[in-house]
Amino acid sequence: QLQLVESGGGLVQPGGSLRLSCVNSRFTIDYYAVGWFRQAPGKEREGVSCISSTDSSTYYVDSVKGRFTISRDNAKNTVYLQMNSLKPEDTGVYYCAADLWGSCSSYDRSEYDYWGQGTQVTVSS
Repeated sequence: QLQLVESGGGLVQPGGSLRLSCVNSRFTIDYYAVGWFRQAPGKEREGVSCISSTDSSTYYVDSVKGRFTISRDNAKNTVYLQMNSLKPEDTGVYYCAADLWGSCSSYDRSEYDYWGQGTQVTVSS
């Protein structure tokens, strides 16, 4: 079974940067689309970015376009989310999730087979 572990969260001031990592510790991640989701206190979990399994196409929701960059290093079984120009509204628990042979067609949580435990990101002065 795929096991995903996120890391890289923390407390950062507005305008700062963080890089999140999502590592698969058991199997190759090449065959999976990987999405990043976040959940703010009292809100629903929302998708923010995805990288597809086939050609590593990348997708972003409007609120993070131009600030976040998703990438993958298949040799390290790792997907990254580089987050720049962070805003207080980016605060939340960030989760990565994997979809076998996925194309990032949607952020419907039911389409993702495996989830990590989450990492907290807090943007505050």
